[in-house]
Amino acid sequence: MGTVRVLLFSVLLSPWVLSLTGKHFNQDSTIRLEQQDVLFDREAYLEARRSKREAAELWLGEDYDSSMVFLPADEPDDAPASELPTCLLCVCLTGSVYCEEVVPEMTAVPTLPKETAYFYARYNKINKITNKDFADIVTLKRIDLTGNLISEIQDGAFSKLTLLEELNLAENHLVKLPMLPGKLTTFNANHNHLKTKGVKANAFKKLKQLVNLFLGDNELEAVPVIPESVRIIHLQNNNITDVTTDTFCNGNNTYYIRPNLIEVRLDGNPVLLSKSPDSFTCLKSLPVGKYR
Repeated sequence: MGTVRVLLFSVLLSPWVLSLTGKHFNQDSTIRLEQQDVLFDREAYLEARRSKREAAELWLGEDYDSSMVFLPADEPDDAPASELPTCLLCVCLTGSVYCEEVVPEMTAVPTLPKETAYFYARYNKINKITNKDFADIVTLKRIDLTGNLISEIQDGAFSKLTLLEELNLAENHLVKLPMLPGKLTTFNANHNHLKTKGVKANAFKKLKQLVNLFLGDNELEAVPVIPESVRIIHLQNNNITDVTTDTFCNGNNTYYIRPNLIEVRLDGNPVLLSKSPDSFTCLKSLPVGKYR
């Protein structure tokens, strides 16, 4: 066994150091040793480990997150993602964790630093979200799990996330939705396998701050209850066959106006919208969809 050395590292952001384009981060800066802040390239470090080169001892300033302390020198080169420290496997910045297209494969949500506010784990192979995954991370404001293999989310998985505003579950394998936190402003579940029976009647009804709701490319047979706050709803490419006067408007009140809802997509559904002209009288504009 080789000598285990304590490695501490951090990544500094500045307009000339970090640029975010698509799924990847390009980082270019000098490394300063001892008590200096360090910019350390994750891919370069992993390559160094694979070739058995020793890592230098890099020390940070006093504002460094103590959760980023690792003892990686004796880990096997082919260690699974679940056995690697989160901030070695991913890129950890102040309040943000980026785990995108991780190698080795990430199949579960990693342990996050307690102050994490923004978590990005797009295009991995995470297959399940449990009640324990985010239970202790009450500071989360945004979660992006686009492009994973998630087929199950336990019902209380997001129940403690009282600050969560954006939740992206697009391009997964969901057949039903869990209970959603009340402060969501954007929810994206495009490109899943959701059916109406997998979406509870009050799934969105109590989300009084919801602005953007994306449920396109699923298998929904009906339009869910939409909160008054919603401005944009995408339901394209589902199996919706019927729209009534209560779907968007209030059939009992012909004077009811819904000024917030400015974009409704129903294209790619079997419903013929021209059969229900009274169903859209409360809207500022007609839904996008088939009329003849």
